[in-house]
Amino acid sequence: MKLSGISKKNAQYKSRIKKQIIAQTSISTVNEKELKFHLATFFVLQRIVPLREKNYAFDYCKSKMTKTVNEMNIEKELINRSGSKCELCGANDNLKVYLVPPKSIENTENCILLCDNCLKQIETKEDIDINHWRCLNDSMWSQISAVQVMAWRILNRIKAEGWPQDLLDMLYLEEDVLAWAKAMGEADEDSDTVKHIDSNGVLLQAGDTVVLIKDLDVKGAGFTAKRGTAVRNISLVTDNPEHIEGRVNGQHIVILTKFTKKSS
Repeated sequence: MKLSGISKKNAQYKSRIKKQIIAQTSISTVNEKELKFHLATFFVLQRIVPLREKNYAFDYCKSKMTKTVNEMNIEKELINRSGSKCELCGANDNLKVYLVPPKSIENTENCILLCDNCLKQIETKEDIDINHWRCLNDSMWSQISAVQVMAWRILNRIKAEGWPQDLLDMLYLEEDVLAWAKAMGEADEDSDTVKHIDSNGVLLQAGDTVVLIKDLDVKGAGFTAKRGTAVRNISLVTDNPEHIEGRVNGQHIVILTKFTKKSS
């Protein structure tokens, strides 16, 4: 490995420093690109810091390399554990290590391997794709506590859709794992969960079929949705318990729940 900007006469010195850093960080195999960067940093620091502070340069590089190698080792172990797949949805592209909060120590017990799609939806709630998370029907049964925690949190976040609540009812977590899952407040808003109720007081869920109980003029569409019309595969308006959405005469419309009856 060559380090640009370092004199050839220092070759033996460079080799000794490299071996010393590797030995003190318990590294058997290293990422040459990362090692080259940290060693180059070491030699720069050796030139600019006072002699009495020469140990600072070594300690700095050693700490950086230790962190880099630990991250590499964690990623390698997670890849082996998961079979090179996202531990939530099973995708095998663009995988990244995710530290499950509020844990702060990066190790295989606190981390899971996620694809870009899952990671984006976890970190940006507004971008959530409900159907994507049907994958949890399988991954929630993982024996890995960190995977169980994330499955529980996501199902709680989307449980108003109906089917996630069914999965939650089947999911059992050990007491300490459940405490970890609840640590980010995912279940604190249970009492505020939006519920969509039909004209008979029956709870509506996403995917249900409802029947209109009166004629409804559809504004801007130029037609009337007739009483008795069946609206299949409805969607719930998450921020309004009085509204559902569905297709009538090929048009996607918003319907008041009080004018519907759930079809058995």
